[in-house]
Amino acid sequence: MNMNLKPQDILVVLKLVAMGDRSWSYVQLANELSMSASEINAGVKRCLAANLLVADFVGGKNPKPALKAVEEFLVHGLKYAFVAERGELTRGVPTGYAAQPLKGMILASDEPPPVWPYPAGKVRGYSFSPLYRSAPQAALADQKLYELLVLVDAIRGGKAREREMAIAELRKRLGGAW
Repeated sequence: MNMNLKPQDILVVLKLVAMGDRSWSYVQLANELSMSASEINAGVKRCLAANLLVADFVGGKNPKPALKAVEEFLVHGLKYAFVAERGELTRGVPTGYAAQPLKGMILASDEPPPVWPYPAGKVRGYSFSPLYRSAPQAALADQKLYELLVLVDAIRGGKAREREMAIAELRKRLGGAW
């Protein structure tokens, strides 16, 4: 079977990681991620095929993230599959070293911080493409998801030290020490 992951699939997986053991519905995820239920359904199918999600056949529950596989893909594959694009100064939502949990761990430089372009954003910085277009809105409504996306962005486009810190923090969170 030929299958290509899409950026929104990773957003779905990160949302499921952030939700932990809570049950979910396709409509709920669609609403919380500003996507359609059919996009969620297609993404879940692609993630099952890629072994990033595992089906729970006992009790017929929804698929759950395969945390070791998710970690391996985020740490080693994501930055190659979904390259971050940087742009001009804009208003947006801080990401990478400029947002929690990395903010404070890394001394900020004099250059403007990376931000996801977002009209309601309160920070001016250089444009850093979000993993998926609805990521800023979804992140602002879910702090755990926001922090996972920040770590993923530091891996996608951060300097070596930022990447190392983000990977260590991501591994803690995926290991359940959150």
